[in-house]
Amino acid sequence: MGVWHRKSGRTSSGARLKKFRSKRKHEMGRTPTETLMGEAKRKKMDSRSAQKKMPALRLGMVNVIDPKTGKTIRAEIEDVENNPANMDYQRRKVITRGTIIKTSKGRARVTSRPGQSGILNAVLI
Repeated sequence: MGVWHRKSGRTSSGARLKKFRSKRKHEMGRTPTETLMGEAKRKKMDSRSAQKKMPALRLGMVNVIDPKTGKTIRAEIEDVENNPANMDYQRRKVITRGTIIKTSKGRARVTSRPGQSGILNAVLI
């Protein structure tokens, strides 16, 4: 069964709406990409534009920005400490935007969306 992002088949009171057309390709969705720690692994997916999406399934390295010096350093991910998006993600060590990760350079907060872009950027905290 697929994921669809379209209007519900029911009204707010629960009555059924008459179906006036079939499903459309642009209404199609997909299950979220839950990026985990590990050796880098990406998946090529179709998107609506000419470019293809390359969501990251696993990542082992992160681009860490030091706000004091303004320099970017490539560091290794050691652990996922906190994920404010979802307690289940925190337990399963899923990396999303806003996640606090432990790196070889110190603690950092993820600023990119690895499940969309396939790149992991973070800022030291």
